[in-house]
Amino acid sequence: MNTVRSWFILFCSSLILFFATAEDPHRSIEGLPLVRNISKLSQDNYGRGGLSHITLAGSVSAGLREVEVWLQTFAPGSRTPIHRHSCEEVFVVLKGSGTLYLASNSHGKYPGKPQEHFIFSNSTFHIPVNDAHQVCNTNEHEDLQVIVTISRPPVKVFIYDDWYVPHTAAKLKYPYYWDEQCHQASVKDEL
Repeated sequence: MNTVRSWFILFCSSLILFFATAEDPHRSIEGLPLVRNISKLSQDNYGRGGLSHITLAGSVSAGLREVEVWLQTFAPGSRTPIHRHSCEEVFVVLKGSGTLYLASNSHGKYPGKPQEHFIFSNSTFHIPVNDAHQVCNTNEHEDLQVIVTISRPPVKVFIYDDWYVPHTAAKLKYPYYWDEQCHQASVKDEL
């Protein structure tokens, strides 16, 4: 099963790099290596205990303009804040298990009571644009590790104290911690 997972990750990474350079097959991403060792990439928890975040490919690390790919590891009991953002997001669970909370009323005045979805090793799920959600490692004995792909970085992230905070009272974090360098770099997306 690990061989299948490794090939899947390699395939997804290849597709991302292909589409990132598809406009001009002769153009290289200046100064950035094409092949990188994940264990040598910088990781941080950005002040959130129990989180390890590595940007595998993004605008700063690989010159991508339309997507970012992350490897995130959540220690037992850790979670994302309740949040929403104006991009699509796809998760692939590599190991562990947990719970996805997805708001049932994201387009009302406040997110509302979330639906609970069990997530597990070799599962995948996506978050629609602007749907409030939270990912939790509810497994007491094992890390939850996911590959996350988001569209259009950097994104505006709105953070909620609870599921009944009005959308207008959510706290804006822009750029998000791992996109701060991305936000500072000016990227020309037209010829």
